[in-house]
Amino acid sequence: MQVWADGESLRCSAPVGTLTADLRQTLRQNKPEILAFLRSADSVARQSSAIVSIQSQGSLPPIFGTAGHNGDVFCYRALAHHLGADQPLFGLRPPGLDSDTPPLDRVEKLAAYFAAEIRAFHPQGEFVIAGFCAGGAVAFELARQLEAAAAAPNFLALFGAPYVTSYRRWPKLRRWLVAQVQRVVRHTRALVCLSGAERRAYLAERLGNRSAPTPTHRSTALETALRRRAQVERATFAALRRYNPGRFTGRLKLFLPSREWVHSSDLPLRWRQLAEQVEEFYGPDGCLTDLMLLEPYAATFAELFTHCS
Repeated sequence: MQVWADGESLRCSAPVGTLTADLRQTLRQNKPEILAFLRSADSVARQSSAIVSIQSQGSLPPIFGTAGHNGDVFCYRALAHHLGADQPLFGLRPPGLDSDTPPLDRVEKLAAYFAAEIRAFHPQGEFVIAGFCAGGAVAFELARQLEAAAAAPNFLALFGAPYVTSYRRWPKLRRWLVAQVQRVVRHTRALVCLSGAERRAYLAERLGNRSAPTPTHRSTALETALRRRAQVERATFAALRRYNPGRFTGRLKLFLPSREWVHSSDLPLRWRQLAEQVEEFYGPDGCLTDLMLLEPYAATFAELFTHCS
């Protein structure tokens, strides 16, 4: 037997004798619930793989969030939990993660792709655009393109988003060198305080960690997923290096992991030069970009987000 929705009517096709009087009565009594289920199923079937539901329920304007460099939209999961059951939140997954479709290596193309998906998925009503880390630049361009198409978001929220110039080769190399120097200094300080035997044990432990065996047997599915993620990462960084952002006339809210991060080589406050309405919100001392949307910090940023909405 087949059942489908035809406007406000419920249609049914069944072999002769299957549709008994009792079954007809049951269908009539449960018509609203059946229609709602069929429409929901149809919506899921037509939903693009770009729109990933993290929290689908709620009456507040939905949030559409771009992920970091690896495309993992579930970076917003803890934030969605703390924002509560009335705040819908959807992740924007880039092409290339769930198929062999080539990933996009231009921020403008990624933004255009997401803009089309959002307008098809949420054609009317208010909404918010968010971007985390490397996804901040994509979210910025996405908000600009939606604004140009007369579909501007309520506001744009950037969570720990480095300015795009920090992804270019020389700043990236400089950060790597600084990290290596800091690493050497950290180990040197640790060694100075140790006796000869303790130093040998310390070095043996560190070298042992470095030479720890890596898994050699991985499933085909895992290998495929890792390969696709690596391709998306390379394409995302290439896109960020090429991107030259324009102005955004809407509301920009910068969520920074901590006040110390303002002075980092990521230059997060450079976004202020491109927007006319900017607010800044800071997390606790010691918080880093990689941690700000994880526990225990996610609750802090959810509270900041709620108060500024």
